[in-house]
Amino acid sequence: MARTVTPPRRDIAVFFLYGEPRREVGPRFLHVEPLEDRSRPSDWNIRAHAHANLHHVFFITAGSGLMVADGVTARFDSPCLVLVPARTVHGFSYTPNATGWVLTVADAYLAELTAREPDFATLFAAPRCLPAAAEDRLENRLECLAQELVWNAPGYASAIEAHLLSLLVAALRQSHYARQAARPVAGRAAALVARFRDLIEIEYRNSVPLPGYAERLHVTNAQLRRACLQITRQPPIQLIRDRIFLEARRMLLYTNMTVIEAAQSLSFSDAAYFTRFFTKRAGRSPRAFRQQAAITGND
Repeated sequence: MARTVTPPRRDIAVFFLYGEPRREVGPRFLHVEPLEDRSRPSDWNIRAHAHANLHHVFFITAGSGLMVADGVTARFDSPCLVLVPARTVHGFSYTPNATGWVLTVADAYLAELTAREPDFATLFAAPRCLPAAAEDRLENRLECLAQELVWNAPGYASAIEAHLLSLLVAALRQSHYARQAARPVAGRAAALVARFRDLIEIEYRNSVPLPGYAERLHVTNAQLRRACLQITRQPPIQLIRDRIFLEARRMLLYTNMTVIEAAQSLSFSDAAYFTRFFTKRAGRSPRAFRQQAAITGND
């Protein structure tokens, strides 16, 4: 279980890299290291700190933890990416023996890359946690980047940038997929509720039980309930009752049906049950409602 993250203190530490005195960095500064290098000696608890001009990309390969960034707490579970913009006060609490990688990028270098690919700016607009996909081969890319940073093989500078760009693109796409994944959920829920409303329009007079609606819609009762709560903030049975009540009001306002006839038309077992149903919603009995409407000319 993750330990409690140490809350930010009044004297927020500003480091170069965690635990190292602040100093200037070159415009194309990059650094890659295993997550354990600093988290293990710190007992898996990184106290709140900031970096003046360095952005972080964490790739968590095993374990989980909590991030506190500018006072907001977020939980993360491996495998995932955690992005922390420069100047953000942040701290971590990892489960013991969590593993991963930490990529640090100079603000100036990111600005240079963003000038070529403006969407990179959205990655570091705020701290965030993103899922990581196996097909992105993030660990392999980070290992290759770490290797290129410590040797001088021909073309190493181009290789370094190529690996960095591939990592940023992978993160950008995961961010895009995460946003897209959230939209279809709402879209599917809205579509289900629309189909439910259409079915209510057909069946509201027939006393169809809620499971009957779900069966006709090829969903479970729970799925229908979740969709209705998400889109309308009301359970499905309330949508059915609202439609029945609307029709009851119309009958009393615009027809000469008796209360008994209205109850029968809407498949109520008896007029007394219909009267209780209507009175609960209208605040007055069907007869009183009709009389009041006749006096005022409205409902």
